[in-house]
Order: sequence, then structure tokens, then C-alpha cells
Amino acid sequence: MKFLYLFSFTLFLMTSCQAQDQTNSTAVATTGSKIEVLDFHTTHRCKTCMKIEENAKAVLQKDFQEAVDAGKITFQTINIDKKENAKIAEHFQVGGTALFLNVVKEGVETPIDLTDFAFMKAFDEEAFFAELKTKIEEQLNAL
Repeated sequence: MKFLYLFSFTLFLMTSCQAQDQTNSTAVATTGSKIEVLDFHTTHRCKTCMKIEENAKAVLQKDFQEAVDAGKITFQTINIDKKENAKIAEHFQVGGTALFLNVVKEGVETPIDLTDFAFMKAFDEEAFFAELKTKIEEQLNAL
């Protein structure tokens, strides 16, 4: 019964905070080689949405500060309700809270949607940190 309650609550959080389409992993031409960590959100944010941002920033600061300082990894929070962010939200097909790794290798962009993972692990910092670190390391090694 407890599991069913937790599952229902998690499902509720995921659907109430995000209204988005899954993005296709089609490549788009851009310049340079780097990893962009993109945290999309709306103006009105829930605790889970804010925790995802907090955790993502902490992982970068703890485990990837050297790569951030070198410009190999960037982090952006993007309010999709702002007019100036409409194009990037459309590009990633985002309609609510979302977390992406946008891997740019030799000018080719490949987005990796981590939204489901981020919502499921937002309040389990140990799991969130470990999994995001692994995903970023995999992509950094491939650059």
C-alpha cells in the first residue's frame, strides 16, 4: 500500500510539473565541442523543479568544476515562459520542467533528455549525483 501511495504521488508530481513532448535525438549543426546542461522551467516552480536545479548545479560544482572553468561544460537555467527563450524551448520541444544534456561534438548537437530520471531521483541526492555524474562522464569521454 505504501508503495502504491508513493508511486501515485511521484506520478502526480511528474505530470503536474511537466507538460512536454519527448525530443528526438536528431542532430543539429552548431559550433565547438562541449556539454550543455540545460535546466528548463516555468515561472511557477514546485519543490521538485527547484531541487533538480540545485542537484544539477551541485554535481557540476563537486565533480566537474575544472571542465566548467575550461568551458567544456556549461549550465543554463531557462525559463520557458520568457519570450526570449521561446526558440530554445521549441528546439528542445519543452513545455515544462526538463533536464537535458546537449552534447555538442565537432559541431553536431545531440540532446539527451534526462527529465524522467531527474524527477524520479530529485530527492534522492546520492542516486541523483551518481547517475548524473556517470552520464556526464560518459559524454565527456566521448568528446
